[in-house]
Amino acid sequence: MESHPWGNEAAQNEEGAGKDDVKKDKPNFALSGKLLEDTNTVNGVVITYAQPPEARIPKVRWRLYPFKGDEALATMYLHRQSAYLLGRDRRIADIPLDHPSCSKQHAVIQFRLIPLEKPDGTVVRRVKPYIIDLNSGNGSMVNGKKIEPQRYVELLEKDVIKFGFSSREYVMLHEGSKDADDDYRSEGEEDALNAAPKPKEKTEKAK
Repeated sequence: MESHPWGNEAAQNEEGAGKDDVKKDKPNFALSGKLLEDTNTVNGVVITYAQPPEARIPKVRWRLYPFKGDEALATMYLHRQSAYLLGRDRRIADIPLDHPSCSKQHAVIQFRLIPLEKPDGTVVRRVKPYIIDLNSGNGSMVNGKKIEPQRYVELLEKDVIKFGFSSREYVMLHEGSKDADDDYRSEGEEDALNAAPKPKEKTEKAK
């Protein structure tokens, strides 16, 4: 799995315990920072997606396990970047999708720092994985259900993802859960940590 500049900048890692139900949020497609001055391109290809301000590299070592029928394919490790682009264009895709029904820039797995409220009312934040379909021609599915394009959908452990009409299935798993108390941070602690660098889009002028 090749790494590309737009999704691999270092970021602050915070995580907490517990899981929410699958939620849909509108993504932020607005360009910011250097992207206001130049089109975001990698290897001469315009990237149609911009990471949101809450993008973070996860602490939990998430993995994507692909299957072609009963055959298990090479495991993909998702903890080294804050976002992974999936698609047919191998010049820019972190995770190539070679099936002809898949789009060149099909979807993105995005890790986001999301606020959560504990039972005692304390606000904490956790880095969670989401998937967003980039308005692909034939869509993306999570657990057999087609997801709405251009909206973030939270990915949970053991979720099964499919793209277009490809028979390949991708199972979302991680190496194991840590003690819940070790992962929680208070709102105040988070504010102090937010001074750390966040992912930045890198640009390269198209040739």
